[in-house]
Amino acid sequence: MNRGELVSAVAKKAGTTATATDQVLNAIIAVVSAEVAAGRKVSIPGFISFETADRPARTGRNPRTGEPVKIAARRAVKVTAGSALKRAAAGEK
Repeated sequence: MNRGELVSAVAKKAGTTATATDQVLNAIIAVVSAEVAAGRKVSIPGFISFETADRPARTGRNPRTGEPVKIAARRAVKVTAGSALKRAAAGEK
């Protein structure tokens, strides 16, 4: 499902317009992005949570040559599925 299909499906389920739904989706994305960028966790209980995780510097290997490669430390986004989403993916109710 792409973004357009998602917007259409949510608009139909909510009984609203696709334009209004797209604006709400844009707002959700903006708020989640801003909160995660600020280092705060965003959680929708039972569904999903977003937070940052600091990845330390490490040494990796170039798969082609086997040479060691330095990988810099970085800040990454950690996304965790909630219990209800996990059950839905497993086909459980």
